[in-house]
Order: sequence, then structure tokens, then C-alpha cells
Amino acid sequence: MIRKNSVVVLATGLIFVASAAAHAGPKGSGSSRASGGTDGPDITAGVSRVQITGGAGGGGSKETVKLTPQNSNWEPPACWYEPKTSPKEVKETIESLEPPKRKPKKEKESGTIFDDLEDSNQDIADAVSKQAANAYKDYYQIDKYKKHLDEEGKGMFWEGVKNPDRKDDPEADKCSQHAYWVPEGEKPKDVPLAVSPKVLAEYAYERLPIPRTEISMNPEGRQTVNLDTWVWADKAKFKPVSVTASLDNPELSVTTTATPVSLTLEPGTENARVFPASGKCTDLGEPYKRGKKDRTPPCGVRYLRATGESGSYPLKATLTWKVSWTSTDGDGESLPSGSFSTTRDVTVKEIQSIVRD
Repeated sequence: MIRKNSVVVLATGLIFVASAAAHAGPKGSGSSRASGGTDGPDITAGVSRVQITGGAGGGGSKETVKLTPQNSNWEPPACWYEPKTSPKEVKETIESLEPPKRKPKKEKESGTIFDDLEDSNQDIADAVSKQAANAYKDYYQIDKYKKHLDEEGKGMFWEGVKNPDRKDDPEADKCSQHAYWVPEGEKPKDVPLAVSPKVLAEYAYERLPIPRTEISMNPEGRQTVNLDTWVWADKAKFKPVSVTASLDNPELSVTTTATPVSLTLEPGTENARVFPASGKCTDLGEPYKRGKKDRTPPCGVRYLRATGESGSYPLKATLTWKVSWTSTDGDGESLPSGSFSTTRDVTVKEIQSIVRD
């Protein structure tokens, strides 16, 4: 009985190893496949080789936020194809998955049930290994590109990678069907969604280290009916920020830059006036200084009715950022502007006379 259990465990282990091989990427070459897997005949590639510098990371941080594109129909790419695996690695992976050839079975005059069970489990393990090898052959389109498997240094297989922020988006599955062969030094001609300067720029969009929107007000604290409140954003804090996305091979480098351009105010009540009348303040407003009390604020609000002791108005401030990109080859263009908002609860009191510095 002990031997029988051992055989079953061995067979289970062989099946697990063979199945795991279908999820593993080729060794070497820096094709980092921290994730990946098979789904029927398809294999999804894992981590991108795109390097990000100056960014906020996948989920940002406590100090930074992601922009909301003003074009609601625009999204960064869900996936793209990039060079990932060398011919040598593809060849070695497939060879490692192919089950070894076994000698033909001979007729046995007498055998035990354990011998038969061991043979059966080995047949299952070989079948699983062969299935994994066939999945790789299909993914790398070996029937089409077989002649390139011995052409080390003459090209790379381009594979689909998913934007980690959109990996569960059905759009990301558009890059998981097959790998494509691209000769060294040539631009991909028939590769859908191939990595490009624009793809890198759009990917970097989500990594822009945008500081949270904060505003300064004068007067601070409670506001007063019919008294103009100056509102502005600190230009020392809100200044252009950039992220660079790059690949070593092919050599691509793109810098995406966001520049704060306007501050928009929504007072949270109809009983208010905003300055300017559109509520959109260019140049992020102007700090209040002594001697400006008789001037109309270039960016501000005037409340016309008190909130009462227990109430408040939600003053919403939205900072808009203009976004564009440039590349080392001279290309560049604009991307959709983005914004981030903050809301401050404002209480307004009524008073007959005020004194203001």
C-alpha cells in the first residue's frame, strides 16, 4: 500500500511539473515573466521590459494621484507587443517541454499492478508535457517561423504584454493570441498594437507623479457673506512633472510631461459668484497680499448667503493639467488634458462690518 501511494504522488507531481512548465517563460535574455499562463492554446506574456523613470509607480503613492482624462473616451493602451524572447530561448523551452522518447514497451510475462500504474501515470505526464509544448509551438507560430529558431542575433519574437493597470480589461486580451517574428533592426510591419513612441507616451500618462490638488484661501476659516474670498494654488508645488518610458531594444525613449494650466472653482451653491464668471482661473490664481482688499480677485468666490451654524458649502477646486510628449527621435504631440479635484467644506457667516488687512 505504501508503494501504491508513492506511485500516485509521483504521477501527480509529474503532471504538476508539466503543467507548470506551460506557465513558465524561457530562461535567460531578461524576458521577465513574473506572470503568465495558458488558456487553451493561448499563452499570455508577463512583465513588460519598458522602464519607467520619474514616475509614481503602478498605483501612485499617498502624495501623488492619477489624472482623470478630460476626454472620457480616451484610455491608455490596455496591451501592446514588444520584443521579448530570442530564437534560442524559444527553441530551448520547447525542447525542455517535449517528453523524452521512451523505448517501446515489451510484453511482460508477469507484472504487478504497481508497474502498470506507474506506466499509466508516466503516459499521462508525457501527454501533458506534449500539450504544453504544442501550446508554445502554436503561440510562437513555429510552423510559420521555424526557420528562424537557429538565427540567434538576427531578430526577436515580439510578444503581447498587458498594462498592469488594465490587466483585467477585456481589451488586454487583444495581445494574447500569438508571438510575432521581427528581424533585427527592422520595424514591425504586421504586428498589431506594436510598441511605439506614442504607446510608451500613453503608458507613461498613468505614471505621472501628480500632487494632490490643494488650495489656499484668504480669508481662511469661516467666510463672510458678500466678502470676496481669494483662492489660489501654490505655484511652487504645482509645476510641470515628467515621466520617461524607454526600451533598450529597439531603442525608444519618450518623455511625457504634465503642466498645470488652470484652476476651476465650483462654490457648491447657487447663492454665490465666482471670479472669473466662468469659474476657470488661468495661471492657478493669485495669492492675496496686503493692500489688495479693494481689488476683485482674479480667482475667487463671493458667497451671498450664510450657511447657518450647522451647514457648509462644498467648494470644489479642480486643477487641470496639459499633457504632451516628446521622443528622442524628434516626434511628439499632445495627449488629452487631465484633472484632479478636491472639495473643501466652507462655512459662511453673516456680519455687518469687516476689517481686512
